[in-house]
Amino acid sequence: MGLTLNAAAFRAWTQLCAAALSSARAEIDALNVFPVPDGDTGTNAYLTFVSGSDAVETLGDDVRLDRLVRTYVDGLLTGAKGNTGVILSQLVRACFRDLLLEDEVSADDVARSFVAASDAAWAAVGTPVEGTILSVAKAAAAGATEAAAAGVDGRTVFARAATAAREALARTPEQMEMLARAGVVDAGGRALVVVLDATEQALTGRVPAQVVAQIPRPTQVPGDDLSADGPSYEVMYLLEADDDRIPELRAALMPLGDSLVVVGGDRLWNIHVHVDDVGAAIEVGISVGRPYRIAVTHFADQVAREPQRGRVVIAATTGAGLTRLCQEAGAQTLDFTRERPLTAAEMSASLRDAEAAEIIVLPNNNRYIRQFEAAAQAARHDGVRVAVIPTHAQVQGLAALAVHDPGLGFDEVVVAMSSAAAHTQHGAVTLATEPGMTMAGPVGPGDVLGVVSGDFAVIGDDVLAVARQVIDRILSPAGEMVTVVLGEGADRRYEDAIGDYLRTTRPDVDLVVYDGGQENYPLFIAVE
Repeated sequence: MGLTLNAAAFRAWTQLCAAALSSARAEIDALNVFPVPDGDTGTNAYLTFVSGSDAVETLGDDVRLDRLVRTYVDGLLTGAKGNTGVILSQLVRACFRDLLLEDEVSADDVARSFVAASDAAWAAVGTPVEGTILSVAKAAAAGATEAAAAGVDGRTVFARAATAAREALARTPEQMEMLARAGVVDAGGRALVVVLDATEQALTGRVPAQVVAQIPRPTQVPGDDLSADGPSYEVMYLLEADDDRIPELRAALMPLGDSLVVVGGDRLWNIHVHVDDVGAAIEVGISVGRPYRIAVTHFADQVAREPQRGRVVIAATTGAGLTRLCQEAGAQTLDFTRERPLTAAEMSASLRDAEAAEIIVLPNNNRYIRQFEAAAQAARHDGVRVAVIPTHAQVQGLAALAVHDPGLGFDEVVVAMSSAAAHTQHGAVTLATEPGMTMAGPVGPGDVLGVVSGDFAVIGDDVLAVARQVIDRILSPAGEMVTVVLGEGADRRYEDAIGDYLRTTRPDVDLVVYDGGQENYPLFIAVE
């Protein structure tokens, strides 16, 4: 029996992989001793897969599977971070390259895709080394080939390939002395296993049994790239170049340093190399095409970087009014809309560009919390103190900002802001644009929906009537203040009507109304 792929399942898989890497990120970072012991392999793998899932989310629901896959693999390629992220992007790209996505995928198809992925990854690395992600990928391909030859179905082929990868990961300390001395398995290989485990779970519904050998607590082991003898810089860039110029590029980059990885195709390439001469590495790219999005990391700076400012609060905001309110409260803002969500790259850049010793982040959206946390982990490696307060709604961010005191210590102010956000009950009123099923029942276009703590809880046909029900659900006897944020184009009479309602039902409660200008939501509501 073969596998049949579809767009909905593919979208869900991209989210599952990103979520699995988010959960394993800290563990993988702790394993990181090769090729550079900079403790960011898990973070880089996560940010790479978030870039892919972000790219898919920009497409509509009616997009064909082949376009989804192409957008995803291009998103992985252009957003790949670090040595492991670049290799993972190539593994996924090669795996999907030869699959006939609209047809049933057989056991032999699965095995061939694993072999193609392994071959492409080994070819992409300038100097392949056993005991790394490459060994794990090769073992997965061998396991898939053996299973397909035994005549099992496609799902079983994948499960056996994933098992072979986990077993190969456990053997990596036997293949590399550096791993054995540190008492760890390979971090990149572990990241690949996380992706394969998530995929096996998506295909079979079963959580794979872990077979990785027990290992001692990781011990920091100096690596060549942080020693006097190793290259001092990591250079990465995207490259527009004809495919037939890539062998020339490889040959020119090889003598400049190590950890060379070149992945891509169809005139779009991602270049990664460790060198001492940054200019020379970039000039090679210029000689064969157009390099852009150039990123240079000085390894010594990852050990100690001096921030330039004290404390910065960064808030994700939607709507001109809410953005202005947050800026007036002293926050730096990152604007987003439904059509233009924040990307992982923008989140990382906001923390990096802040150049502060202390950063407090208000994501103000469920989806952004994990992504900001991954970006924060990378900033912490640079010696910056970062706290991501899990604000799920804009009104929680406003409540947290209201208690921020620059004169307080970092830990003290984070506790105060976290408490203010957590004790803010939040709701909203929006309009349905298409038929669907919610926790409150079926809805149709034009229905008014009341949101309570992130879930659709009320369905009606009048904005004010639904708003009153939302207030009733979130306004506890201990509530002291109701905050209402008016959305773009909201009727100004809503303020008076809600004020009249509260004076009748809860005269002890204060009402504050702001113009938020947010799209799609006539009202945001909060109770403190």
